[in-house]
Amino acid sequence: MKRICVYCGSSPGNNPVYIQAAEALAGELVRRNIGLVYGGASVGVMGAIANAVMRQGGEVIGIIPHALMRREIGNDHLSELQIVDSMHERKAAMADQSDGFIALPGGMGTLEEIFEILTWAQLGFHQKPCALLNVNHYYDSLQTFLLHSVQEGFLSKDHHHLLQVHDDPAALLDHFRDFSPAPMDKWLDRQSQL
Repeated sequence: MKRICVYCGSSPGNNPVYIQAAEALAGELVRRNIGLVYGGASVGVMGAIANAVMRQGGEVIGIIPHALMRREIGNDHLSELQIVDSMHERKAAMADQSDGFIALPGGMGTLEEIFEILTWAQLGFHQKPCALLNVNHYYDSLQTFLLHSVQEGFLSKDHHHLLQVHDDPAALLDHFRDFSPAPMDKWLDRQSQL
């Protein structure tokens, strides 16, 4: 893996453990010579992981739309800051430049980004690993909801397994290193057989 995309909050959260986790993940990325692709902000968890990777001599590519340069305070202390026209362009560029996807704690934007990339995997548009770094049990309720979706027949077990969940950055990256996409029927193929 050359680069991993990390989705995370532009806020720091209410507990210092979220910034600490971002910095721990940054350290693991640098130790493994894996570059960071992220949303380009200098604030919150986003800024913490980017700044930590840069401090340790790693590569950071930030991708941010013009409209968010002031709101998220674009980080101009990166290996490269790409300024794009739209959120759609931002997300496509992040996906194209990454070999895997991790969501640290964040809000609606973080959830939207990780679920969009999971949907692309479900539809067979990519075969890259996706994971939650479950810091401080942040994603426990989401895991419960996804299991409920399986039980209610809205999410297949195969597609549920597309999302890995770890509470340790090193273990998560070990799984990414060993990742081999499982063959599965495409959702549309199964629907046509009904």
